Amino acid sequence: MTGVALAEELLLLAYDDETGKATMPRISLDLGMAAAVLIELALAGRIAYAEGNLAVTDPAPVGEPIIDEVLARVAADTPHTPSSWVQRLRHGLRDRILGDLVARGVVRDVEETELGFITVHRYPVVDATVEKDTRDRLAAALTSGQLPDERTAALATLVAVLRMEPALGLSGAAADDARRRLEEIASGAGFSGNVSLDDSVVRPSVGLVVAALGQAVDQALGKRP
Repeated sequence: MTGVALAEELLLLAYDDETGKATMPRISLDLGMAAAVLIELALAGRIAYAEGNLAVTDPAPVGEPIIDEVLARVAADTPHTPSSWVQRLRHGLRDRILGDLVARGVVRDVEETELGFITVHRYPVVDATVEKDTRDRLAAALTSGQLPDERTAALATLVAVLRMEPALGLSGAAADDARRRLEEIASGAGFSGNVSLDDSVVRPSVGLVVAALGQAVDQALGKRP
């Protein structure tokens, strides 16, 4: 695997470039990054859905330390459903990914004290090129009318499920239009809607993780109006 992981792209979209603060509920972001890592592994052919659970089909590392840690954890643990893995993986994942982005010089860690005793961290952007590529791909997907490549379709699916249209700088009617287009991309890629286990291995595996994420977000935030 090369390039930027889906979970990293989600995190960069979710944090304000200047303030370095999250612009969406952190619980949904944490759930989304957990799902993103599972989707990454499914797209790489490392895990697949089988008999109600996610199972490792190829234990070979993909070359990204955080993703490979998750792969090893799934391989070593007893089988669990997509929903269970989304919940199990969300704890601590955001801090790990932020730390990795800091180490790579993409964002910086600004430590501050609030109310005289509460330590908080902000993560303003240092290297904006990573996020620019993400935003450019999503913008092209929203406007082209064509189905984007598999990874961009997966990212669009996650953005839709996590209700991240405001992170794209959209509101009102524009946000509604974007949501419809994102959902159209997700369906067209086979990542949402009716999941057929008779289809390819990858699409049902991703689709079931997406469905589990959607249920978790609805439970955390309430159903979308």
